Amino acid sequence: MAVLVIADHDGAALRDTTHKTLTAAQGIGGDVDILVFGQGVDAVAAEAAKLPGVRKVLKAESAELSHNVAEAIAATVVPLAAGYDAILTPATNVGKNASPRIAALLDVMQVSDVLEVMDAKTFVRPIYAGNALETVTSQDAKVVATVRATAFKAAAGEGGAATVESVETPSADKTARFVSDEVTKSERPELGAAKIIVSGGRAMGSAEEFHRVIEPLADKLGAAVGASRAAVDAGYAPNDYQVGQTGKVVAPALYIAVGISGAIQHLAGMKDSKVIVAINKDADAPIFQIADYGLVGDYKTIIPDLMAELDKA
Repeated sequence: MAVLVIADHDGAALRDTTHKTLTAAQGIGGDVDILVFGQGVDAVAAEAAKLPGVRKVLKAESAELSHNVAEAIAATVVPLAAGYDAILTPATNVGKNASPRIAALLDVMQVSDVLEVMDAKTFVRPIYAGNALETVTSQDAKVVATVRATAFKAAAGEGGAATVESVETPSADKTARFVSDEVTKSERPELGAAKIIVSGGRAMGSAEEFHRVIEPLADKLGAAVGASRAAVDAGYAPNDYQVGQTGKVVAPALYIAVGISGAIQHLAGMKDSKVIVAINKDADAPIFQIADYGLVGDYKTIIPDLMAELDKA
C-alpha cells in the first residue's frame, strides 16, 4: 500500500492543509510520499521532507506547474499513479480543480471532501450541504480523493528525514493555458488558515459599509475577513472572501458573523469553527441555531460597543 499526497504551498512554504492531508493519508496506511510541484520549490520540498512518516518527496518543476494549471498537474501525476494505491489532494481550489481530471484520466471514481478515513477504501464525506454524512467504499483499484483539511489534525512539522527526488514534467494538454492572474495582497491572515475570522453578510448594504464595519474589527482582532455568498454576489466583497459550500471551508478558533442570516450553503463552510459568534437583528436567523454566542440587535450599535471594549482591553 502506498499513498501519494499532492502538496499545497505558496511557492515558499507548505500550507497547513498539506500537514492535515498527510494525517488523512497516514490513516489509509502504508508508505506515504509527497509531490511538490511548481517552479523554484527546493525550499518547499526540503520542508516536506521533514514531515514525520513521509517516505520520499517527489519534486516536479515547470513554468506551467507554477501557475497551478490543472492540465499540467494531471499530466505530472497520472504517470506516477502506477506506483500508488491512493492519491490525495487537499480540498482547496487547486485540488478541486485538478483531482477530478486525474480521476477521469485514471478512469476511477473520485471521493470528494473526505472527513474521516475508515480504512484504505472506505471514507466518510458530507452530503446535502453538510447536513448529512455518508460512508462510501471505493471499488476501484486506485483511490483518488480530496480531503477536507479542517476535519483532520495537522501532522507535526519536524521529525522526518525523507529523500527528495526530481520527477519528469510531461507536456500538458494545450487546450488550457495560463494567461494572467490578479493576486490580492493583504497583511491580514489568509482566510483558510486564520485562527480568527470576521465575516459580513448582505445586511452590510454596500461595499463601503462592509469595509467600514468589518475590516476595522478584523484588524483589531488580528483576524481574516470573510463574507457570505450574498455579500460577494452583491459586490460588497471580492470572491476570495467567500465562506461556504461554494467558497472556502474554514474552521477557525473564533468565527464572528455580522449580518449573516445563515443560509445552508454558508453554514456548510464554517459550522466546524470552535466558537461561533453571531450578530443579527433577526432573532429567528438560522445562524443562531449553531452559534455559541448570539447577539440579537443592530450591528451598527453592537460593533461600535464591541470596538470600544476592545480598546479598553
